[in-house]
Amino acid sequence: MNYDIIHFEALGKEAEYLEIETNNLIKEDILPKSFKSLITPLTVQEYLSENDIELPEIITTKTHSILPNKYIYNKNKKNVITRSAGYDHFEEYQNNINIASLREYCVNAVAQTALKFGLCTCGLLNEYIKNTESFERNKTNSFMEISPNRVVTVYGVGKIGYKVYRYFENVGFNVRAVDIRSEELKKMEKYKDFEFISKDDAIINSDIVVNVMNLTKLKDSKLYNVNYFNEDYLRKNKKNFIFINVTRGEIAPESVLLKLYKENKILGLGLDVFSHESELTEVLRNQKKSNDIDVLAAKEIINDSISLKENFYVQAHQGFNSDLAAKSKAHEAIEHLKYWYQNDKKGFKEQLPYY
Repeated sequence: MNYDIIHFEALGKEAEYLEIETNNLIKEDILPKSFKSLITPLTVQEYLSENDIELPEIITTKTHSILPNKYIYNKNKKNVITRSAGYDHFEEYQNNINIASLREYCVNAVAQTALKFGLCTCGLLNEYIKNTESFERNKTNSFMEISPNRVVTVYGVGKIGYKVYRYFENVGFNVRAVDIRSEELKKMEKYKDFEFISKDDAIINSDIVVNVMNLTKLKDSKLYNVNYFNEDYLRKNKKNFIFINVTRGEIAPESVLLKLYKENKILGLGLDVFSHESELTEVLRNQKKSNDIDVLAAKEIINDSISLKENFYVQAHQGFNSDLAAKSKAHEAIEHLKYWYQNDKKGFKEQLPYY
């Protein structure tokens, strides 16, 4: 069967909402009654290995799909909506295919995940849960109480980072921000009361470091930030601190985070994302072996979190998975489809390169 669009890596509520949103456009006569869509939990490569079909002119994916070369370099330019805020996995193809991502991506859900990790790590939640098994009340470490004297530094204050800043501020922390666009942001009304600080000054006395930056892998870009939180940089902190990452793992290598935790330099970790997630998935699901130090460190962090052994809190890239976020993601993806269809299938209203 030929499909007008295929949604890959679509699971749970998001898959349901994608179907609902598409049917709404058909009912409104924006899409034709004959419009056929397929929603599958499989990645592009998994689906094509099981089905001998031609991919339609437009598809949507998440971050684990790999596009076939004949789709990327087709004489008729193809169209891809990545149903995430990140687009680095397809960024190199922006001259060959039309690419759009979700610009209003799960802002509240991801920001609330950062706050959740902050409260868990400060509160030593794993230790307190484990001690409750024997109702141990005396041999328990003191948790980090929230106070204006506790400094939270948010790195990257776009839509999500803005919310992260506000959430930690409202709970009672002293919050600052680091952003390469700080001079531009200071001129905006919504940031008028933000305390911006340089990257070098920020790390010196942070109690909690929160990464909310988008990943940029292009080395000639001023936004390049692979291994941004390297060992030398993190060691500049004069305090022992908590580290939280809710955007992309490659920005903060797990091997460094684990090493500093074992030295008691880092007091706790909250990770919603990991480096090399495809390889890590194979290691965790299929017991594949890896020689990558960050994959091995990530596996150790995950296992120690699950066993409540350490002050680690992890999720499998699920910060976007709230009930409201699933609905908003599907709506925004279908809005891209709507524009593409009404624009004579010639690209998206907002697409790469964004800047």
